[in-house]
Amino acid sequence: MHLHRLISLSILTMTCLMLSASFATAADKINFVPAASNGIQLPEGLTLGPCSAVDYDSEGRMYLFHRGKQPILCFGPDGRFLHSWGDKLIGQAHGLRVDQHDNIWVTDIGSHMVYQFNPRGKLLLAIGQPGKPGTGENQFNKPTDIAFGRHDEIYVSDGYGNSRVMKFAANGKYLGQWGEPGKGPGQFNLPHSIILDRQGRILVGDRENDRVQVFNSEGKLLEIWPGFAPYGMEFDSQGKLFVADGRANKVLQLNSAGKVANSWGRKGAGPGEFNLPHMLTADTAGNLFIAEIGGKRLQKLLRQK
Repeated sequence: MHLHRLISLSILTMTCLMLSASFATAADKINFVPAASNGIQLPEGLTLGPCSAVDYDSEGRMYLFHRGKQPILCFGPDGRFLHSWGDKLIGQAHGLRVDQHDNIWVTDIGSHMVYQFNPRGKLLLAIGQPGKPGTGENQFNKPTDIAFGRHDEIYVSDGYGNSRVMKFAANGKYLGQWGEPGKGPGQFNLPHSIILDRQGRILVGDRENDRVQVFNSEGKLLEIWPGFAPYGMEFDSQGKLFVADGRANKVLQLNSAGKVANSWGRKGAGPGEFNLPHMLTADTAGNLFIAEIGGKRLQKLLRQK
C-alpha cells in the first residue's frame, strides 16, 4: 500500500514538473511585431547599401555598419543622425560590436582587418595586416565578428578565408586560437558570428555547418546546437538569445539548450519579412534591430509586453 502511494506520488510529482517545464517554456517565448519605421534619420543624400551589422552603446547611441558611403553611421537615442566615419579606411563592412567601455569594434572583410574606435570615430587599435590575408598570429582572412570576455579579452571569428577563432588581449596581443576546416566537432565551415553568454561560454555561429558550437574560454568544446544557419547572434538584456538565420530569412529565439523557441519572418520585402538578415541587436526595451544584406535596410521588431 505504501509502495503504491509512493509510486503515485512520484508520478504526480513528475507530471507537475513536466507541466511546470512546459509552462516555463511557453512563458519564455517572446513575441514581436514589425515596426512601421526603424526610427533612424539618415543623413541627407545617403542611401543605405547592404546593411551588415548594428549595435548600441551604453548611452543609447546606435551604430550601423553598411556597405556604402559613410560606412559607420552613428545615431542618437532619438534616432537623429550624429556623425559617420570610415570612408577612407573600410574595405567592406561585416561585423560591428560595442564593448563594455563603449568602444566600437568592426571586422573588415575587404582589408582583412579588425579595428577599434572610440564613439567619435577615432581609431584606437588595428589588428591584422591591411590587404594581406594569411594564417599568421597577426593576420586574418576575411574576419567576420568580434566578442568580448570578462577581462577585456577579444575573440575574433576568422571566418571566410580561415576557419578558426582567435583570442587577443585588450591591447591586441595574440593569446591563442582554435579550429580548423571541417564538419566534425570543433571544426568550422565559415565561423560567421561569435558572442559570449553570461557564463562566459563562447558561442560560435558555424554558418555553413548549420550549427552553433559552444566552447569555454580556452577553446574546449562543450556543446553543439544544430538545425539553423547562425549568421548573427545577440543576447538581450534578459539573457534571451536571438539568431539571424540568413538562409531561412528568419529571426529565431533560442532557449538555453539551443533549441528554437520562436521564430519570425519569411523571405520578402515587406514589414516583418527579410532578405538575408545578417546581424542584429536589441535595445534596452528589448526591441530587435536587424541589418539586412539583401534588403539593404535596417528593420525593427517591436517587443510585445
